[in-house]
Amino acid sequence: MQVAELDLDGEGRIALTPGPGSPPVTSGPVFALVRREGRPVGTLLGQVPRGAEPREALAGPARRLARGARPAAAPGVPPRASVVVATRERADRLARALDSLLAQDHPDFEIVVVDNAPVTHETRDLVERKYGERVRYVCEPVPGLAVAHNRGVAVARTEVVAFTDDDVVADPRWLTELTAPFAADPRLGCATGLILPARLRTPAQVLLESHGGFAKGFTPRTYDPKSPPPDEPLFPFTAGRFGSGANMAFRTAVLRAVGGFDPATGAGTPARGGDDLYGFVRVLAAGHRLHYTPQALVWHHHRETWRDLETQAYGYGAGLTAYLTAILVNRPALLPAFLAKLPGGLAHARALTAARDTDGTGGEAAAPGEHDARTHPWPRRLSRLQRRGMLYGPLGYVRARRAQRAVTPEPG
Repeated sequence: MQVAELDLDGEGRIALTPGPGSPPVTSGPVFALVRREGRPVGTLLGQVPRGAEPREALAGPARRLARGARPAAAPGVPPRASVVVATRERADRLARALDSLLAQDHPDFEIVVVDNAPVTHETRDLVERKYGERVRYVCEPVPGLAVAHNRGVAVARTEVVAFTDDDVVADPRWLTELTAPFAADPRLGCATGLILPARLRTPAQVLLESHGGFAKGFTPRTYDPKSPPPDEPLFPFTAGRFGSGANMAFRTAVLRAVGGFDPATGAGTPARGGDDLYGFVRVLAAGHRLHYTPQALVWHHHRETWRDLETQAYGYGAGLTAYLTAILVNRPALLPAFLAKLPGGLAHARALTAARDTDGTGGEAAAPGEHDARTHPWPRRLSRLQRRGMLYGPLGYVRARRAQRAVTPEPG
């Protein structure tokens, strides 16, 4: 499936461009981001007939989608920001991400690359050779994504610290859109943004996006612990609805005040994930707001193989219950609220991981589904792996804490 962008200007003219790293659009199915005067308003699934001009074939659906969208307000002046990219032995992908970050229109920011438990000098060599003084290099020898992110927080010199991954391409306005809300709202502790697939070349990539991917829709939303959302009965424990670690930012002082990310969570630890969700809930539990904006866009390169997807499904399940365990260990005062919402949480987890009928081709979805619709195919094997991961998560977190104590020097 092809990935593309359709941008409608103020006079209704449409420009069609391929997605980041994708070839020019030809005949066949297309997953397209629709913009209105450069601002994301929605996605559509289109079909370009053989011999048709792609822009003309997609123009009608794009105009209909954009017609009902309200123009997004222009962001204010963003605060100074640090962008932290944790990486490990993926210099080729990192270079692509850094090129997009250096093209940001934000007026005042720095980029920090945290090389996590490296086994070669490839990342250091890349940063020093190609990016010189434009990118700061920091080495963190202890493995784990949360550890690497905490190192980035420690060296950040700015009011806001943003995080993204080494397998993304950031939209030129990403950092401005993600950080500007902090200047407008003094109670804002965290912001998250939109994540769309950079490519949908393989069945595994399509299936992941069909299961919801990383996108949280095209409606801005602010979560306030003083006014819990009535449509989120499990708030704040369904942190996966707030955003994802590839596109998040925190007020630096707030993140430091809550102790940063739990180092026993995240990729690279036995817990397998959950570090971003932990950060969201800790900030909300401390009384700060969290804002989601679809205007802050990054394009994510999904994993390509079926084995990758199996690993990811298990890791999602493990990370979910590992982060919940971490929250209760570090904030035991939340236990009564958690127990009160546990029955609803179990029902939500069953729905989230439920197997759904496939098309008989081993679980390959024909096209991405609606964001959060949960009506698309999801193979039974991936469902089982998610649930096994959820059962493992608390044990993984305990193992990760033991491993952290083994590598952390005693004070004094």
